[in-house]
Amino acid sequence: MTSLPERIVLATANEHKVAEIRQILPMINFVARPADVSDVIEDAGTLVGNARLKADAICAATGLPALADDTGLFVDALGGEPGVETAYFAGPEANADRNVAKMLQALDGQTNRAALFVTVALLRFADGSEIVAQGEVLGVVATQRLGSSGFGYDPIFVPNDGDGRAFAEMTADEKATISHRARAMKSLAEMLGAALPVAQVDVPHVYNRAVASDD
Repeated sequence: MTSLPERIVLATANEHKVAEIRQILPMINFVARPADVSDVIEDAGTLVGNARLKADAICAATGLPALADDTGLFVDALGGEPGVETAYFAGPEANADRNVAKMLQALDGQTNRAALFVTVALLRFADGSEIVAQGEVLGVVATQRLGSSGFGYDPIFVPNDGDGRAFAEMTADEKATISHRARAMKSLAEMLGAALPVAQVDVPHVYNRAVASDD
């Protein structure tokens, strides 16, 4: 078991994601990403590969362990899309609002709204070693925006493990008990020796090619 580093740099400038990770893993001393480090081009083609690109860049710039993640929403009716392109579903200039709008339009009139959310978390060390963890949650895409909390696709994703509410209708604590990111981060924390209860879920691994590294 790898020991828990004194400091870990978060390889993201997304304030919502930073807050969520800190909420999920309060026992870890996270350091903010240096402001002078530019975003990397996420062109690895897999969630693991994209997370590795981001973690590598921050680890190289700081000399400290770096934690990155990448998330994909795999929608049955869309043949697994947007998958690894989830953040850019609405195009190169996409944002959360545009992505949600495009998803609702793409599924307009569709009865099969099943979807799988996957987060891959990757911790890169200065010696080149890494730890990889994955979290998944099954759910459905809602027919309209729900709630006002969260970020990303939270207003339209209703997890099967919940009580019928979308992520955006939950408190941060409620979301942190069942979300894909929480499961990935808690699994990674356990590998580091920070014991945490991790909810397990059986999911169909039909989109592994987009999730797994191509190394």
